[in-house]
Amino acid sequence: MNHDYPLDEWRLLDTGARDGATNMAIDEAILEAVTPTLRVYAWDPPCLSLGFSQSARDVDRKGCSERGWEIVRRPTGGQAILHVDELTYSVCASQSEARVAGGIVESYGRLVAGLLAGLELLGLRSARAESDGAQQEGGPGPACFAEPARYEVTVDGRKLVGSAQSRRLGGVLQHGTLPLKGDIGRILDGLAFDDSAERLAARSHLNHRALTLETALGRRVEYAQVAEAMAAGFAQALNLKLVPGELTSEEWTAVRRIRAEKYANDEWTLKT
Repeated sequence: MNHDYPLDEWRLLDTGARDGATNMAIDEAILEAVTPTLRVYAWDPPCLSLGFSQSARDVDRKGCSERGWEIVRRPTGGQAILHVDELTYSVCASQSEARVAGGIVESYGRLVAGLLAGLELLGLRSARAESDGAQQEGGPGPACFAEPARYEVTVDGRKLVGSAQSRRLGGVLQHGTLPLKGDIGRILDGLAFDDSAERLAARSHLNHRALTLETALGRRVEYAQVAEAMAAGFAQALNLKLVPGELTSEEWTAVRRIRAEKYANDEWTLKT
């Protein structure tokens, strides 16, 4: 147990698989409530999410439609992520909470300890989070997993967990993606390129720079086991008692409002 922090009690939510607009609205509703929460979740149908400032021109909307992929814009920065065959986590807490206090990079360095502890519980002891990587809103290409940023989780130099953060309303939201299995390069079928050669080069680069948990471990691990390990890792590393809970009725009201006004609204999602 980590004694850098006093023992605290946070809510633990596993909201299962939901559509992209609902997932982002849930995270924002929790942020508005400023209830200290660790949430784990998945996506159904698959969804391509854009970073807060990323241009929608990066998206091949026809390619996404043909594959049944939704498109959503995140409240956090970074580049595009394809949410499929993955576990997503989010942390929401007050900016005064010691585990997220200070600047974005500082809090990244604290929260990543929970991710690393969870991965170790799954048997992955080679994961690292370097403090000297680049911290960027955008990278050299439209796909988030093409390059690791500071304190993001890598295995042998390849990105395994991508995270991003937003601070407002007196609270901190950090969420991130852990691909569990599948083709890490398939996101590029939903992104815009000038020609097929450029897309092929981007796929080759991404496959060399990122990997799934299945590849890292050499075996497949299902969502439920990963969710349990991540919760245990955060509790262990951050000295937390995580209490399973549900969204409140007030939060669900906020989810419906935020989803309609923002994340299900093309004016927000497709801005360039």
